[in-house]
Amino acid sequence: MSLTNSEARPGDPGARSGGDPEPAAARGPSAGWTLGLASAATALMLLDVTVVYLALPAVATDLEATFTAQQWVVDAYALAVAAALLPAGAAADRDGRLRVFLIGLIAFAVASGLCAAAPSATTLDLARALQGLAAALVLSAALALIAGAFPGDRQPTALAIWGAVSGAALAVGPVVGGLLVDGPGWRWVFALNVPVGLGLAALARVKAIDSRDPSAPPPDLRGAALFAAALALGVAALLRGNDEGWSSLPIVAGLAGAVVLAVIFVLVELRSDRPMLDPRNFLRPTFSGTVSVAVLQSVAIYPVLLFVAVDLQVAHGFDPLAAGLRVLPVTLTYLITAPIAAVLLKRVPHRYSLAAGLIGVGAGLLLLRGAVDDPDWTALLPGLFVFGAGSGCLSPSLAAAAIAALPDGRAGLASGVGNTFRQAGIAVGVAILGAVFAAAPANSGAAGELLRGERADALAVAAFVDGFEAALLAAAIASALGALAALAVSTGPSRAP
Repeated sequence: MSLTNSEARPGDPGARSGGDPEPAAARGPSAGWTLGLASAATALMLLDVTVVYLALPAVATDLEATFTAQQWVVDAYALAVAAALLPAGAAADRDGRLRVFLIGLIAFAVASGLCAAAPSATTLDLARALQGLAAALVLSAALALIAGAFPGDRQPTALAIWGAVSGAALAVGPVVGGLLVDGPGWRWVFALNVPVGLGLAALARVKAIDSRDPSAPPPDLRGAALFAAALALGVAALLRGNDEGWSSLPIVAGLAGAVVLAVIFVLVELRSDRPMLDPRNFLRPTFSGTVSVAVLQSVAIYPVLLFVAVDLQVAHGFDPLAAGLRVLPVTLTYLITAPIAAVLLKRVPHRYSLAAGLIGVGAGLLLLRGAVDDPDWTALLPGLFVFGAGSGCLSPSLAAAAIAALPDGRAGLASGVGNTFRQAGIAVGVAILGAVFAAAPANSGAAGELLRGERADALAVAAFVDGFEAALLAAAIASALGALAALAVSTGPSRAP
């Protein structure tokens, strides 16, 4: 079933029965407004993944947060997004994409206010989880709104614009975070979301084109609960592994419990008449390859941006704003390569554009690994440029591949699948790379004390660098595995689903 507007709304072009054409300034919903608002809202949601990176040292000092608590500031959000995206996507298809979009924006603004007022690290982590649940509603509906407003041959271009804006938001997050932390303080990283989120909701109410798929199944809440529990239990065990000991009963039980819940999730979904995510989809190489790329590119990219932002502050001594500005090479090269990749989407098979992006990311990571022990921060520049170029190539390609991986008429679910596994990759990546960082041979706890602001001597800096190098190598391995997974993706060029 093709995506179409569910009904003509007042102000829609063509809704007037006669007379002179309505002036452009007075028109209501339009495809252009829909694309702009959906892209802006997606950018706001994804910005909150990386905007907190430069705020973490300040949060740790102000709220006395441990290294694990700092990881949870990132992972609580990513986990909640990953857990809620698939049921939110089904709800958006069935009940109306604009309705879900508006509810998500308002809830996101409220949760952001709670983050800004958090009195403790635990409270902040819980508020971040609520923020992530709201973000899931917005993200699941945004891409589906675009797909509904741009059917046919216009869709790849619209998706490319959305992907470029979304990726750029992730890239500029550290810069925005630096500006806010260095200026009014880290709480404004969250407080600023309140007026922006409410403003986007007010505009979308009158300017965005609604669409729906009445034949879409209702949300599978049982499957969603099992998926969320498995993911949360596994990430929690990974985050606590170094502190508790990997052979300790709580960690072994947590990891085993996550595997058991994942198996139960698969069995329940196979028996369901209307599963949240049919496991049989993974038997299709294009689908399983796209999902694998979504996870592995997130493991390779987003936790590394966190480490770079923190490294520039604790190892090189820059303030948050100066550190954020020094991450700009990633943003600049991203903004150059993403439009080029978008233009090539109609000519280059998905598998090649995805593999090229991941190879670029991996090369950048290895260059960074060879430069992190240099006291001169400019040694990081070659790695940052290559890393940003690879990331820019990936973003629009992955968006198009995700939409093409599911049948026509399931844009909301397709959006949910792609973003679910991207966010799951961020959560798992932060946990895994954090574990690798903390387990590095020279890291005897000194790096953790450095991150909490308890010491800043040469030994602590050396311990941090040793852990950072180990994390970069693990990320490069994830990138290489992602490039191999990309070869399973459809060989056809991008096309409207």
